[in-house]
Amino acid sequence: MTGNGSERRREKRLQYHWPVWFAEDFGDVLAQGQMFDLSSGGASFTCYSDACPAQGQYITTRFSIPHYGQDNSFDLESCMRSGFVCRIEDVNPFMKKVALQFAEPLHFKPGEQATESQKSNHKTVVSV
Repeated sequence: MTGNGSERRREKRLQYHWPVWFAEDFGDVLAQGQMFDLSSGGASFTCYSDACPAQGQYITTRFSIPHYGQDNSFDLESCMRSGFVCRIEDVNPFMKKVALQFAEPLHFKPGEQATESQKSNHKTVVSV
């Protein structure tokens, strides 16, 4: 929590803009979105309105996370996480922003590992 009183998050989020794939069942056709930000407990991503999951829906996502090493290395870690859609916001008439709470958290805190790597001149915002 920061000192401003409006921040409710318990950990810093990693903001990055890489593809995310999602579906109710990964045996079905996958929809694609773009990751917006990520923490160990959840993610938010944008997607086309016609492929947007419903609030409360249980979905599975597949995405890659930039993972910084102590020796200035940079690897991508592939992840699959399932969880419940907890919020949907309109971005524009064609796009939605989806907030997903993971059923099982990631094994590390993506935003905080990026903060540690800033000492090595890495940035926390990553785009393709």
